[in-house]
Amino acid sequence: MQPLPPVLRYAAKFLPVAVLAVSFVAQAAAAVVPHLVLLVTATTAGLFAEAALHRWRPGHVSLLAKVRADVMVRRLTCDFLLIVGLLRLTGHRQEWVYLPLVLGLLLFYGLHFAGHAAAIRVRGTRTLPLLTRNVDASALRITPAPPALLMRRHGPRLLLFGLPATAGLLVTAASDRPQFAAAGIALSVALAAGSLAGLVWCLVRRRPASSDEVLDWFDGWLADYRPTVGMYFSGGTSSAYQANMWLDSLAGLGGRPVIVLRERFMMQRIGATDIPVICIPKVSVLLRLEQSALKLLIHPANSGKTSQILRIPSIKHAFVNHGESDKLSSCNPYAKAYDQVWVAGPAARERYALADVGIEDHDVVEVGRPQLAPITPYAGPPTGAYTTVLYAPTWEGWDGNPGNTSVVLAGENIVRALLADPGVRLLYKPHPMTGSVDPLAGAANARIQALIHEANRGRTGPRPGPQAAAELARRTAELDRLTASSFRADADDAERMRVQSTPEAGRAEAVAAATAAWEAAHWASLPRAST
Repeated sequence: MQPLPPVLRYAAKFLPVAVLAVSFVAQAAAAVVPHLVLLVTATTAGLFAEAALHRWRPGHVSLLAKVRADVMVRRLTCDFLLIVGLLRLTGHRQEWVYLPLVLGLLLFYGLHFAGHAAAIRVRGTRTLPLLTRNVDASALRITPAPPALLMRRHGPRLLLFGLPATAGLLVTAASDRPQFAAAGIALSVALAAGSLAGLVWCLVRRRPASSDEVLDWFDGWLADYRPTVGMYFSGGTSSAYQANMWLDSLAGLGGRPVIVLRERFMMQRIGATDIPVICIPKVSVLLRLEQSALKLLIHPANSGKTSQILRIPSIKHAFVNHGESDKLSSCNPYAKAYDQVWVAGPAARERYALADVGIEDHDVVEVGRPQLAPITPYAGPPTGAYTTVLYAPTWEGWDGNPGNTSVVLAGENIVRALLADPGVRLLYKPHPMTGSVDPLAGAANARIQALIHEANRGRTGPRPGPQAAAELARRTAELDRLTASSFRADADDAERMRVQSTPEAGRAEAVAAATAAWEAAHWASLPRAST
């Protein structure tokens, strides 16, 4: 199937908004004329457009809210245009009959407003000043979250609960029988009242611990656990890989490690680990770490919030970066803010010296690159069927220097030459952000991956049977079971904190064994070298 032309794709993005706008104009015209078929058609089209917006275009819902055309305004407009249309269609002969319908609609929207206020209050009681993973938080009395439809999905809730009222009004418009509208509005009122009652019950039953209780509990946990070393990380939604690459190294340091995060969304982006993870969004809470036993924090990335932790004088800070290259970011002057800069080796030390950005040589410490520990040193020519070659080009960077990455100018030639050698097994590992700045890098990366997929399809040699694929699927499922966290669809941050309590004994060893088994199954599922 051929993709749509760019103009049609752009038009399709805004189609629900356009249909919604046209439906309101048509509704108003049908109410004034009046015209029954146009009124029913326009209202129905508007409902479908609303559903499409919330299902596929949530960004457009936010844009409409910014111009004061939020879902409440739109639904009120739709329903009261229907009322006007009904009055016009009946020729004002039964105005007294429709007065209870108007009052019923007002009651429904009043209950919805009250429910929304209750939902905000419930969210407030469940928004804790900090979040944890791999920590026993049972003392905080965290309960399962109410349904997301009641708590967080204000627009879909109004659409769903108001649908019986709108449908009843449409049937009444077509049949001139007010009892259908009355039944629909009564059902909508009952739904709104039920949701309000459920949220009020959440407020009066046993609540989670208050903010003060949570902070007291956190101080107690710090005093009992007495962390010795940790990793501090703050970043955007796509930057979690920068912290994840240091998880194994941090776990291998011994002592009592801890991970300190600043963004709530990052809690579920940090990979599988048994290390306690603490998310502290507010600076005032973060400064409580000064009273802890924590003596060292490593920093895999610079961020705007880094300066907030650097003000704690009792903690030493070491910048370890999330990779090294000859890009300017690998000798950033901001590194002066840390007590030490830990680098891979002499080349990085020389890079800082040549950059002359104020980093003293005695503050640069060569620690190697722990992530490369599984790679064995050279011990003579390869003896297996293949020579494994790793091609791991770095990111294009922000400054537009074509020398930052080899992907654009040389990547395809490198990969093509390696694939042409039947004795080479190529591992291609591009930087996770490849193409995020330079579209040429993204296009080259896509072409390289296409070359590799094509080479895999044409690879000769004995192919494993279906049992190899089945074994890989089994190992994949086992690894996912050990490393992936599963939550109820309605779970919020507090409930996830409750579920992700102290890990089971031996989980880290089980994950390591499952990972090794998956790797063996992966290579066994590929074609073997021809003899």
